[in-house]
Amino acid sequence: MGKYDEVFKRSIEDPNGFWGEAAEAISWYKKPTRVLDDSNPPFYRWFPDGELNTCYNAVDRHVEGGRAEQTAIIYDSPVTDTVQKYTYKELLDQVSRFAGVLKGLGVGKGDTVIIYMPMVPQAVFAMLACARLGAVHSVVFGGFAPNELAIRINDAKPKVMISASCGIEGKKVLPYKPLLDEAISLATVKPEKCVILQRPQVKAELTAGRDFDWDALMAKAQPAACVPVKATDPLYILYTSGTTGIPKGIVRDNGGHAVALPWTMKNIYNVNPGDVYWSASDVGWVVGHSYIVYGPLLHGCTTIVFEGKPVGTPDPGAFWRVISQHGAKVLFTAPTAFRAIKKEDPKGEYLKKYDLSKFQALFLAGERTDPDTYHWAVDLLDRPVIDHWWQTETGWGIAGNCLGIEHLPVKAGSPTKSVPGYKITILDENGKELGPNQEGIVTVKLPLPPGNLPTLWQADQRFRESYTDMFPGYYFTGDGGYIDEDGYVYIMGRVDDVINVAGHRLSTGGMEEIIATHPDVAECAVMGVDDQLKGQVPVGLVVLKAGARIDPATMNAQLVKMIREKIGPIACFKQSNIVARLPKTRSGKILRGTMRKIADGATYKVPSTIDDPAILDEIEEKLKEIGYAKK
Repeated sequence: MGKYDEVFKRSIEDPNGFWGEAAEAISWYKKPTRVLDDSNPPFYRWFPDGELNTCYNAVDRHVEGGRAEQTAIIYDSPVTDTVQKYTYKELLDQVSRFAGVLKGLGVGKGDTVIIYMPMVPQAVFAMLACARLGAVHSVVFGGFAPNELAIRINDAKPKVMISASCGIEGKKVLPYKPLLDEAISLATVKPEKCVILQRPQVKAELTAGRDFDWDALMAKAQPAACVPVKATDPLYILYTSGTTGIPKGIVRDNGGHAVALPWTMKNIYNVNPGDVYWSASDVGWVVGHSYIVYGPLLHGCTTIVFEGKPVGTPDPGAFWRVISQHGAKVLFTAPTAFRAIKKEDPKGEYLKKYDLSKFQALFLAGERTDPDTYHWAVDLLDRPVIDHWWQTETGWGIAGNCLGIEHLPVKAGSPTKSVPGYKITILDENGKELGPNQEGIVTVKLPLPPGNLPTLWQADQRFRESYTDMFPGYYFTGDGGYIDEDGYVYIMGRVDDVINVAGHRLSTGGMEEIIATHPDVAECAVMGVDDQLKGQVPVGLVVLKAGARIDPATMNAQLVKMIREKIGPIACFKQSNIVARLPKTRSGKILRGTMRKIADGATYKVPSTIDDPAILDEIEEKLKEIGYAKK
């Protein structure tokens, strides 16, 4: 039995002993005497009688333990031409004083605070300051539409809002204050106070009596001490899209989260305290919460806060420059970022300008990593490229190649095996467990490990309906996939991305994998559209690599041939078109569901998470060219 097998077996057979040991790595005001409370399934609680403070563990503990002068945060902003560093001691000063600001505005233990910020260090200070006071933060991606922000205000009921005068998207400056003001006017719940960080690019008009200037409040703030909270008290709410259109408030508790994340830093990512770790995401997403802010800081690492893009700030070498300049050991980003780099610089010429000698591994998550992108990245970097799979709900990896335990052989297209703590199980629609290589519904045997969502914000019944009622005793991931004979997990996309062609259930993800191997394709999406004869048929949209010269008809003929050869005529793949870009959320997920509705001529709502709504008109025109999108 290998090291991974030993660790995994113990995590499943003895979760109390396994996570009890992991809990020794953090500081408690009151050490828990119980590890898992399983008395009220499906509501499992970890370390129920423990007391701690997450901010103390992420900041104060390192200052007291000898890391005061170590860099905690590197702020790297090519869009403002800024690089700024904060030691753990300076981070403690900023966070404790901003906690004093919030305390002065009436924020206390259990109160909620919404943070609507760009990728600046102050967003991190605000999150940690809330944790310091025992307040519950809810970060909303900066620049989110006012209506969506208003929905979150109504649900979270924040005492205080924290925002900035603007964000910067590439070369575009986006004023936030008008969006914030409109959201508050739309909301039925009105926050009492707003704190606004004035950035040099835009000066926001402050509303007298309600709005306060960040710098003015910080100038006279008294540092606030850490407030002990129960391990089961909420640390944050993070909203994720719900099928009803009403976002789900994912809850993260303090204790399980503070135990699980440092464990992942060593065991999944193989980084040690003092190492430089970079997650190229945004604090508005779960990856930003877990691996820009809490994971690296709880573990005593240096974390990079990057305000830029993989291409265009200023070129496709942006990521290599950051890794080289700051000595990053690990980069964690979305596959879509690498597809963007591959599209602009297919031969990797920009990489040659930089020294990546300290760089050890690339981790990808957020969407399935297609084998073509995986092989391109491996060939370019000559280092481990690790696809791992997880969700906003889980807060950390469900399946992955745990470099800190044992580097297992990679199979392209698979995020490897279950991460210790998760027993991934494939079920059919009736809840029967399937065997190797049988595609079905991906579930996880309950209880979920520490750091996963214990419930939804003030919505226990919705939690059950969304995640546990469908298959009692299991967590429903919403994804389809299979496990092979070696225990490797394959995630083929959301269950609703499995299409039914003349009674045959086919994965659009499998078709995308084949299309992505075409030498001219940078990125692709396949969706099932309604067909009177067959129920559904697959339709593809592809983005070409920079410099590729191929006409749509030739491309379509080649893709049809490739899919017939790999899947067979049963797939009925006959139509595709070339597009300039694909519609995505700001976190990089392709909006297949929206495109499917456009193709079917159905009414659709422009998702609030979309990075550029104008793109949907272009998609509609391209689908019309091949006979779809008819109203």
